[in-house]
Amino acid sequence: MQNDEVLGHLLEIESEAAALVDDAQAEADRRITEAEKQNRIAYEERYRAENNRLESELRSTKERAQQQYQKELESYKIKIAAVSADTDRFSDLLSNFLLNSLTEGKN
Repeated sequence: MQNDEVLGHLLEIESEAAALVDDAQAEADRRITEAEKQNRIAYEERYRAENNRLESELRSTKERAQQQYQKELESYKIKIAAVSADTDRFSDLLSNFLLNSLTEGKN
């Protein structure tokens, strides 16, 4: 009978060990799931923060580019307005060009 008692005791210990392993596995799974959840939350927060930063930087860069464009356009308009048209000289140049084209065409 002593063997039966030892065998029974060993089976009891094995059963307790299996229960401990199952509990440990369940706890590990729970911790892994919780860690994954926390990591996902942290990732989403960092993603949103970086996205917001980049969008802000884009808006700022776009505004600076638009301001620079307006500044250069105004400068160009001022330069164009300051240039006077010499229509007499242009007419003379055009006349000479046309006369030369006509005389070269006859040759």
